[in-house]
Amino acid sequence: MSPVVRAALVQATWTGDTESMIAKHEEHAREAARQGAKIIGFQEVFNAPYFCQVQEPEHYRWAEAVPDGPTVRRMRDLARETGMVIVVPVFEVEQSGFYYNTAAVIDADGSYLGKYRKHHIPQVKGFWEKYYFKPGNVGWPVFDTAVGKVGVYICYDRHFPEGWRQLGLNGAQLVYNPSATSRGLSGYLWQLEQPASAVANEYFVAAINRVGQEEYGDNDFYGTSYFVDPRGQFVGEVASDKEEELLVRDLDFGLIDEVRQQWAFYRDRRPDAYEGLVEP
Repeated sequence: MSPVVRAALVQATWTGDTESMIAKHEEHAREAARQGAKIIGFQEVFNAPYFCQVQEPEHYRWAEAVPDGPTVRRMRDLARETGMVIVVPVFEVEQSGFYYNTAAVIDADGSYLGKYRKHHIPQVKGFWEKYYFKPGNVGWPVFDTAVGKVGVYICYDRHFPEGWRQLGLNGAQLVYNPSATSRGLSGYLWQLEQPASAVANEYFVAAINRVGQEEYGDNDFYGTSYFVDPRGQFVGEVASDKEEELLVRDLDFGLIDEVRQQWAFYRDRRPDAYEGLVEP
């Protein structure tokens, strides 16, 4: 396998309905495939608005099963068509009363590899997620895909270093971080946390943010999605802070071994000294 992986991400504006939102992402994926991309990831709950700006029971209608719901089935068809790995963030219903903020990972042949469920659930103004989602309970899976070992960490998770580290320990080479974060709330952290996590854990990160304003609140999603390498350097330009955009970038996975040999952070960990970190 070549150590260079051509990867893509999409930051998108909300269209107003699920069908057109999915169709738009399918077209972005086809364009990414035409540009040679072998993996693509979408933003948090990509097929819906960011309904967590309000707390209303009507928004449970966006939830569907994973992997047997209509969106993941459609994305499996898209993966087979394009030959790309696809990271698919959706609002998951497992059974009545059991809802999760989830990302399905689909391999390039359309096979469903598994899911990640967001661990850390915010409950602050404009981000009322505890109203909808239970905390994730499937651990920190890393998926052995056609392009390499891929993990997922969702939005608010990015503020917690423990999950980033566990994904690294589980072998991740690339972690997708689909998000919905608004201007003024965390903008100054956006280009700080994920690059720092890429450095600390010595892998690539794809940071994806929504863009624009939506009908359920005044959050102004500021885009500026990007890929960052294990040295903390952006791979190409950062996306627009106002416009929808598809990014396609070449990621040199050979850099992972180079950095790990040079900086040796995994060698110098001290798990024997960290017991206090997990005490209640």
